[in-house]
Amino acid sequence: MIPLVLLAVLVAAITVHSIWRRVVERAVMRRLPVGPEGIISGAEPIEPGQPPAREALLLLHGFGDTPQTFAKLAVRLRARGFAVWAPLLPGHGRTLRDFRASGRDVWLAAAREALAATMMRHERVGVVGLSMGGALAVVLAAESRDITALALLAPYIEPPGSVRTLARAATVVGSVMPYLTGNSRRSIHDPIERLRAVSYRAVPPRLVRELVKLAARAREDLPRVSAPTLYIQSREDNRLTSGGAERAFAALGSATKELEWVSGAGHVITVDYGWEHVAQRVGDWMERYVRAGAGAMS
Repeated sequence: MIPLVLLAVLVAAITVHSIWRRVVERAVMRRLPVGPEGIISGAEPIEPGQPPAREALLLLHGFGDTPQTFAKLAVRLRARGFAVWAPLLPGHGRTLRDFRASGRDVWLAAAREALAATMMRHERVGVVGLSMGGALAVVLAAESRDITALALLAPYIEPPGSVRTLARAATVVGSVMPYLTGNSRRSIHDPIERLRAVSYRAVPPRLVRELVKLAARAREDLPRVSAPTLYIQSREDNRLTSGGAERAFAALGSATKELEWVSGAGHVITVDYGWEHVAQRVGDWMERYVRAGAGAMS
């Protein structure tokens, strides 16, 4: 009798898991339909454009997000004469199934390829990373001394304890719930920008573990970063703590570095209230260290 009961429970769990997976995937597809090329409208890469500039900035977006989070920043940086490229990372801006099949290895490989391609086309290159893109940017900067300057915007380097706990339990949680869903209003305080956000609002538990492992890699690499680094985070960031940011900043090996706090915004500070100030600071930093080149360090 007991084995039959366990079998029934197992079958029921598998059924519920499968139904929940389909329900969430269809809901996301209805809200964020993909175009003929398999990319969600509004999630397309931001291309460098023509004519090519001597100085370029590579922008790396966050976990579950897209280059859409850089749309305003890209306009401001291009107005300063920089070539700007924000690639769409693997699994992102596509179907939720595509996102589910991705992971930190392919995200990091894509970031490395994008950096190499940018360096081939331009004389000097700076990197801007938002959230998970900040973790990727740290790894790139630790690997390459050719990155002229770095801007870390709410970089996902030290996840809070609750997220680390979830990452450790990802296999068990994932066996019950294929996706964790939610619509955190605190990530973007501006209601208009919140509606514009091209974000899944759902995440496979396994990818939480991938994100935490990527953050751990970035923490290990912080002391090896030498590029001048600007670090900006909101005091009201709902995904990262102030203490974690201060520890990450202190661990940065850069001889030239600045930590700046902003207020009134959530985690996605490139589109939320006060984004103009963030764009101004990033533009000033990149002009000082990318455009001026080695002369700025003297």
